Amino acid sequence: MNAVSTPVWISEQQIVSLMNLSGAIEALEAGLAQQASGAARNMGKTHVAWGHSNLHAIGAAFQDAGIVGTKTWAHTEGGACPLLILFDSANGQLKAILEAFALGQMRTGGISGVATKWLARPDADVLALVGTGKQALAQLAAVAAVRRLKLVRVYSPTPDKRRAFVERAREKFDIEIVEAPSVEAAVADAPIVTTVTRATEAFLPASALAYGTHVNAVGAITEERIELADDVFARCTRAVVDDLGAAKRLSTEFVRAYGARDAWNEVTPLCDVIAEGRARTASDDITVFKAMGMGVSDLALGLRLYALASEAGLGAPLPQPRREPPRLN
Repeated sequence: MNAVSTPVWISEQQIVSLMNLSGAIEALEAGLAQQASGAARNMGKTHVAWGHSNLHAIGAAFQDAGIVGTKTWAHTEGGACPLLILFDSANGQLKAILEAFALGQMRTGGISGVATKWLARPDADVLALVGTGKQALAQLAAVAAVRRLKLVRVYSPTPDKRRAFVERAREKFDIEIVEAPSVEAAVADAPIVTTVTRATEAFLPASALAYGTHVNAVGAITEERIELADDVFARCTRAVVDDLGAAKRLSTEFVRAYGARDAWNEVTPLCDVIAEGRARTASDDITVFKAMGMGVSDLALGLRLYALASEAGLGAPLPQPRREPPRLN
Protein backbone atom coordinates (compact mmCIF):
# COMPACT_ATOMS: atom_id res chain seq x y z
CA MET A 1 0.00 0.00 0.00
CA ASN A 2 1.24 3.51 -0.81
CA ALA A 3 2.50 5.63 2.06
CA VAL A 4 0.05 8.28 3.20
CA SER A 5 1.26 11.73 2.12
CA THR A 6 0.28 15.12 3.45
CA PRO A 7 -2.57 16.49 1.34
CA VAL A 8 -2.42 20.06 0.07
CA TRP A 9 -4.79 22.87 -0.83
CA ILE A 10 -3.79 24.48 -4.14
CA SER A 11 -5.17 27.98 -4.52
CA GLU A 12 -6.50 29.81 -7.53
CA GLN A 13 -3.48 32.13 -7.50
CA GLN A 14 -1.06 29.20 -7.48
CA ILE A 15 -2.90 27.48 -10.33
CA VAL A 16 -2.71 30.61 -12.49
CA SER A 17 1.02 30.89 -11.75
CA LEU A 18 1.64 27.26 -12.76
CA MET A 19 -0.33 26.90 -16.00
CA ASN A 20 -1.42 29.00 -18.97
CA LEU A 21 -3.95 28.11 -21.64
CA SER A 22 -1.37 26.67 -24.04
CA GLY A 23 -0.19 24.37 -21.26
CA ALA A 24 -3.78 23.38 -20.60
CA ILE A 25 -4.34 22.47 -24.26
CA GLU A 26 -1.22 20.29 -24.19
CA ALA A 27 -2.32 18.55 -20.97
CA LEU A 28 -5.83 18.01 -22.32
CA GLU A 29 -4.62 16.44 -25.55
CA ALA A 30 -2.38 14.08 -23.55
CA GLY A 31 -5.29 13.19 -21.27
CA LEU A 32 -7.56 12.49 -24.23
CA ALA A 33 -4.93 10.17 -25.70
CA GLN A 34 -4.94 8.25 -22.41
CA GLN A 35 -8.73 8.07 -22.53
CA ALA A 36 -8.59 6.58 -26.02
CA SER A 37 -6.14 3.91 -24.84
CA GLY A 38 -8.29 3.01 -21.83
CA ALA A 39 -5.78 4.35 -19.28
CA ALA A 40 -8.18 7.13 -18.27
CA ARG A 41 -11.86 6.54 -17.56
CA ASN A 42 -14.73 8.95 -17.05
CA MET A 43 -17.24 9.00 -14.24
CA GLY A 44 -20.64 9.81 -15.69
CA LYS A 45 -21.60 13.45 -15.23
CA THR A 46 -24.54 14.02 -12.94
CA HIS A 47 -26.50 17.05 -11.82
CA VAL A 48 -29.62 18.14 -10.00
CA ALA A 49 -31.49 21.37 -10.70
CA TRP A 50 -33.55 23.73 -8.59
CA GLY A 51 -34.95 26.94 -9.99
CA HIS A 52 -32.28 28.39 -12.26
CA SER A 53 -29.47 26.65 -10.36
CA ASN A 54 -27.65 23.33 -10.75
CA LEU A 55 -25.42 21.11 -8.61
CA HIS A 56 -22.89 19.21 -10.74
CA ALA A 57 -20.42 16.37 -10.19
CA ILE A 58 -17.93 14.86 -12.64
CA GLY A 59 -14.88 12.69 -12.15
CA ALA A 60 -12.31 10.35 -13.65
CA ALA A 61 -9.67 7.74 -12.89
CA PHE A 62 -6.17 7.86 -14.39
CA GLN A 63 -4.80 4.34 -14.01
CA ASP A 64 -1.13 5.03 -14.68
CA ALA A 65 -1.03 8.10 -12.44
CA GLY A 66 -2.53 6.30 -9.47
CA ILE A 67 -4.94 9.14 -8.84
CA VAL A 68 -8.70 9.47 -9.10
CA GLY A 69 -10.67 12.63 -8.63
CA THR A 70 -13.96 14.42 -8.75
CA LYS A 71 -14.97 18.02 -9.38
CA THR A 72 -18.15 19.39 -7.91
CA TRP A 73 -19.80 22.79 -7.90
CA ALA A 74 -23.15 24.46 -7.36
CA HIS A 75 -23.97 26.92 -10.16
CA THR A 76 -26.38 29.38 -8.55
CA GLU A 77 -27.66 32.85 -9.26
CA GLY A 78 -25.51 34.01 -6.36
CA GLY A 79 -22.28 32.43 -7.60
CA ALA A 80 -20.34 29.16 -7.46
CA CYS A 81 -17.38 27.52 -5.72
CA PRO A 82 -15.93 24.71 -7.88
CA LEU A 83 -13.46 22.33 -6.24
CA LEU A 84 -11.41 19.47 -7.71
CA ILE A 85 -10.61 16.77 -5.15
CA LEU A 86 -7.81 14.25 -5.83
CA PHE A 87 -7.48 10.87 -4.08
CA ASP A 88 -4.79 8.18 -4.08
CA SER A 89 -6.21 5.26 -6.07
CA ALA A 90 -4.27 2.69 -3.99
CA ASN A 91 -5.32 3.71 -0.49
CA GLY A 92 -8.17 6.16 -1.00
CA GLN A 93 -6.41 8.91 0.94
CA LEU A 94 -6.80 12.57 0.11
CA LYS A 95 -4.03 13.96 -2.13
CA ALA A 96 -5.14 17.49 -2.89
CA ILE A 97 -8.00 19.94 -3.17
CA LEU A 98 -7.72 22.44 -6.01
CA GLU A 99 -9.71 25.63 -6.34
CA ALA A 100 -11.18 25.25 -9.79
CA PHE A 101 -12.40 28.56 -11.19
CA ALA A 102 -9.44 29.20 -13.53
CA LEU A 103 -8.95 25.45 -13.98
CA GLY A 104 -12.52 25.17 -15.25
CA GLN A 105 -12.11 28.06 -17.67
CA MET A 106 -8.86 26.59 -18.98
CA ARG A 107 -10.53 23.19 -19.35
CA THR A 108 -13.58 24.59 -21.16
CA GLY A 109 -11.53 26.88 -23.37
CA GLY A 110 -8.75 24.36 -23.84
CA ILE A 111 -11.01 21.53 -24.99
CA SER A 112 -12.38 23.86 -27.69
CA GLY A 113 -8.78 24.60 -28.63
CA VAL A 114 -8.05 20.89 -29.03
CA ALA A 115 -11.20 20.40 -31.12
CA THR A 116 -10.43 23.44 -33.27
CA LYS A 117 -6.90 22.17 -33.87
CA TRP A 118 -8.27 18.92 -35.28
CA LEU A 119 -11.55 20.00 -36.92
CA ALA A 120 -11.15 23.54 -38.27
CA ARG A 121 -9.54 24.29 -41.62
CA PRO A 122 -5.77 24.76 -41.24
CA ASP A 123 -6.01 28.21 -42.87
CA ALA A 124 -8.99 29.38 -40.79
CA ASP A 125 -8.26 32.95 -39.66
CA VAL A 126 -11.65 34.41 -38.68
CA LEU A 127 -13.56 33.54 -35.52
CA ALA A 128 -17.17 34.39 -34.76
CA LEU A 129 -17.73 34.43 -31.00
CA VAL A 130 -21.35 34.38 -29.85
CA GLY A 131 -21.61 35.08 -26.14
CA THR A 132 -19.56 37.33 -23.88
CA GLY A 133 -19.92 35.70 -20.45
CA LYS A 134 -17.23 34.48 -18.08
CA GLN A 135 -16.08 31.66 -20.41
CA ALA A 136 -15.88 33.75 -23.57
CA LEU A 137 -12.40 35.22 -23.20
CA ALA A 138 -10.84 31.78 -22.64
CA GLN A 139 -12.71 30.49 -25.70
CA LEU A 140 -11.22 33.25 -27.83
CA ALA A 141 -7.75 32.59 -26.41
CA ALA A 142 -7.99 28.85 -27.04
CA VAL A 143 -8.85 29.27 -30.72
CA ALA A 144 -6.10 31.88 -31.07
CA ALA A 145 -3.65 29.38 -29.57
CA VAL A 146 -4.21 26.88 -32.40
CA ARG A 147 -5.02 29.13 -35.40
CA ARG A 148 -3.47 32.40 -36.61
CA LEU A 149 -6.53 34.62 -36.30
CA LYS A 150 -6.66 37.95 -38.09
CA LEU A 151 -10.26 38.87 -37.18
CA VAL A 152 -12.73 38.10 -34.40
CA ARG A 153 -16.36 39.18 -34.62
CA VAL A 154 -18.24 39.27 -31.33
CA TYR A 155 -21.99 39.18 -30.77
CA SER A 156 -24.00 39.44 -27.58
CA PRO A 157 -27.61 40.63 -27.45
CA THR A 158 -26.70 43.24 -24.82
CA PRO A 159 -24.79 46.07 -26.54
CA ASP A 160 -23.08 47.33 -23.37
CA LYS A 161 -21.75 43.86 -22.51
CA ARG A 162 -20.67 43.30 -26.09
CA ARG A 163 -18.80 46.60 -26.19
CA ALA A 164 -17.13 46.01 -22.83
CA PHE A 165 -16.01 42.54 -23.87
CA VAL A 166 -14.52 43.78 -27.13
CA GLU A 167 -12.60 46.51 -25.31
CA ARG A 168 -11.25 43.99 -22.79
CA ALA A 169 -10.31 41.49 -25.51
CA ARG A 170 -8.48 44.14 -27.54
CA GLU A 171 -6.22 44.78 -24.54
CA LYS A 172 -5.20 41.11 -24.41
CA PHE A 173 -4.87 40.07 -28.06
CA ASP A 174 -3.02 41.52 -31.04
CA ILE A 175 -5.96 40.67 -33.29
CA GLU A 176 -8.62 42.83 -34.93
CA ILE A 177 -11.68 42.36 -32.71
CA VAL A 178 -14.99 43.98 -33.69
CA GLU A 179 -18.59 44.06 -32.55
CA ALA A 180 -21.23 42.41 -34.73
CA PRO A 181 -24.82 43.71 -34.69
CA SER A 182 -26.39 40.24 -35.04
CA VAL A 183 -25.62 36.53 -34.96
CA GLU A 184 -25.86 36.44 -38.74
CA ALA A 185 -23.37 39.30 -39.15
CA ALA A 186 -20.97 37.66 -36.72
CA VAL A 187 -20.89 34.24 -38.37
CA ALA A 188 -21.08 35.30 -42.03
CA ASP A 189 -18.29 33.45 -43.90
CA ALA A 190 -16.45 32.78 -40.63
CA PRO A 191 -14.58 29.44 -40.82
CA ILE A 192 -14.73 29.04 -37.02
CA VAL A 193 -17.78 29.77 -34.85
CA THR A 194 -17.87 29.40 -31.08
CA THR A 195 -21.16 29.66 -29.20
CA VAL A 196 -20.90 30.10 -25.44
CA THR A 197 -24.30 31.25 -24.21
CA ARG A 198 -27.08 30.31 -21.80
CA ALA A 199 -29.70 30.39 -24.57
CA THR A 200 -32.83 28.27 -24.23
CA GLU A 201 -33.93 28.70 -27.85
CA ALA A 202 -31.91 27.90 -30.97
CA PHE A 203 -30.36 30.99 -32.56
CA LEU A 204 -27.88 29.55 -35.09
CA PRO A 205 -29.44 28.08 -38.29
CA ALA A 206 -27.55 26.23 -40.99
CA SER A 207 -28.35 28.98 -43.50
CA ALA A 208 -26.10 31.37 -41.56
CA LEU A 209 -23.05 29.10 -41.85
CA ALA A 210 -20.66 28.96 -44.79
CA TYR A 211 -19.52 25.67 -46.29
CA GLY A 212 -16.66 24.21 -44.28
CA THR A 213 -17.42 26.00 -41.01
CA HIS A 214 -16.29 24.47 -37.74
CA VAL A 215 -18.61 25.13 -34.77
CA ASN A 216 -17.62 24.84 -31.11
CA ALA A 217 -20.98 24.52 -29.32
CA VAL A 218 -20.03 25.19 -25.73
CA GLY A 219 -22.96 26.75 -23.89
CA ALA A 220 -25.80 24.23 -23.94
CA ILE A 221 -24.75 21.61 -21.36
CA THR A 222 -28.11 21.00 -19.66
CA GLU A 223 -31.42 19.89 -21.13
CA GLU A 224 -33.09 23.29 -21.08
CA ARG A 225 -30.36 25.00 -23.11
CA ILE A 226 -30.19 25.06 -26.92
CA GLU A 227 -27.93 27.01 -29.29
CA LEU A 228 -27.93 25.19 -32.65
CA ALA A 229 -30.96 24.78 -34.90
CA ASP A 230 -31.86 21.26 -36.00
CA ASP A 231 -30.89 21.93 -39.62
CA VAL A 232 -27.26 22.53 -38.63
CA PHE A 233 -26.99 18.79 -38.05
CA ALA A 234 -28.54 17.99 -41.43
CA ARG A 235 -25.44 19.61 -42.98
CA CYS A 236 -23.02 18.34 -40.36
CA THR A 237 -20.47 15.89 -41.80
CA ARG A 238 -18.51 15.46 -38.54
CA ALA A 239 -20.22 15.52 -35.13
CA VAL A 240 -17.75 15.24 -32.25
CA VAL A 241 -18.25 15.35 -28.47
CA ASP A 242 -15.98 15.22 -25.47
CA ASP A 243 -18.32 12.92 -23.52
CA LEU A 244 -20.78 10.83 -25.54
CA GLY A 245 -22.65 9.60 -22.47
CA ALA A 246 -23.29 13.13 -21.24
CA ALA A 247 -24.42 14.23 -24.70
CA LYS A 248 -26.94 11.39 -24.81
CA ARG A 249 -28.39 12.44 -21.46
CA LEU A 250 -28.08 16.20 -21.40
CA SER A 251 -27.70 17.68 -24.91
CA THR A 252 -31.14 18.42 -26.30
CA GLU A 253 -29.51 19.41 -29.60
CA PHE A 254 -27.76 16.05 -30.05
CA VAL A 255 -30.70 14.02 -28.75
CA ARG A 256 -32.91 15.62 -31.39
CA ALA A 257 -30.36 15.10 -34.16
CA TYR A 258 -29.10 11.60 -33.31
CA GLY A 259 -31.09 10.07 -30.49
CA ALA A 260 -34.47 10.41 -32.18
CA ARG A 261 -33.29 8.18 -35.06
CA ASP A 262 -30.87 6.06 -33.01
CA ALA A 263 -27.87 7.34 -34.95
CA TRP A 264 -25.36 7.81 -32.16
CA ASN A 265 -22.82 5.85 -34.23
CA GLU A 266 -22.50 9.03 -36.32
CA VAL A 267 -21.10 10.90 -33.29
CA THR A 268 -17.38 10.52 -32.52
CA PRO A 269 -15.67 11.09 -29.16
CA LEU A 270 -12.87 13.65 -29.41
CA CYS A 271 -10.39 11.19 -27.91
CA ASP A 272 -10.96 8.87 -30.90
CA VAL A 273 -10.41 11.72 -33.37
CA ILE A 274 -6.99 12.28 -31.78
CA ALA A 275 -6.06 8.61 -31.41
CA GLU A 276 -6.98 7.84 -35.02
CA GLY A 277 -5.57 11.07 -36.48
CA ARG A 278 -8.92 11.94 -38.07
CA ALA A 279 -8.41 15.62 -38.86
CA ARG A 280 -10.72 17.65 -41.11
CA THR A 281 -10.78 16.67 -44.77
CA ALA A 282 -11.45 18.87 -47.79
CA SER A 283 -14.86 17.23 -48.27
CA ASP A 284 -16.15 18.13 -44.80
CA ASP A 285 -18.95 20.70 -44.67
CA ILE A 286 -20.01 21.80 -41.18
CA THR A 287 -18.19 20.16 -38.30
CA VAL A 288 -19.64 20.47 -34.80
CA PHE A 289 -17.85 19.95 -31.52
CA LYS A 290 -20.13 19.70 -28.50
CA ALA A 291 -18.33 20.31 -25.21
CA MET A 292 -20.36 18.84 -22.34
CA GLY A 293 -17.57 18.90 -19.77
CA MET A 294 -16.10 15.65 -18.49
CA GLY A 295 -14.00 14.38 -15.65
CA VAL A 296 -11.09 13.24 -17.82
CA SER A 297 -10.55 16.84 -18.93
CA ASP A 298 -10.63 18.30 -15.43
CA LEU A 299 -8.45 15.54 -14.01
CA ALA A 300 -5.93 15.85 -16.85
CA LEU A 301 -5.38 19.45 -15.79
CA GLY A 302 -5.56 18.60 -12.09
CA LEU A 303 -2.86 15.94 -12.39
CA ARG A 304 -0.54 18.26 -14.31
CA LEU A 305 -1.14 21.07 -11.81
CA TYR A 306 -0.60 18.75 -8.82
CA ALA A 307 2.72 17.62 -10.28
CA LEU A 308 3.80 21.18 -11.01
CA ALA A 309 2.76 22.34 -7.54
CA SER A 310 4.69 19.47 -5.94
CA GLU A 311 7.82 20.33 -7.92
CA ALA A 312 7.52 23.99 -6.91
CA GLY A 313 6.72 23.26 -3.27
CA LEU A 314 3.34 24.99 -3.54
CA GLY A 315 0.11 24.14 -1.76
CA ALA A 316 -1.00 24.69 1.83
CA PRO A 317 -0.83 21.49 3.92
CA LEU A 318 -4.12 19.97 5.03
CA PRO A 319 -4.83 17.42 7.76
CA GLN A 320 -5.36 13.92 6.40
CA PRO A 321 -8.94 12.96 7.39
CA ARG A 322 -8.96 10.22 10.04
CA ARG A 323 -11.72 7.83 10.95
CA GLU A 324 -13.68 8.19 14.14
CA PRO A 325 -16.41 5.74 15.15
CA PRO A 326 -19.87 7.30 15.20
CA ARG A 327 -21.64 8.00 18.47
CA LEU A 328 -24.39 5.42 18.71
CA ASN A 329 -26.03 6.65 21.89
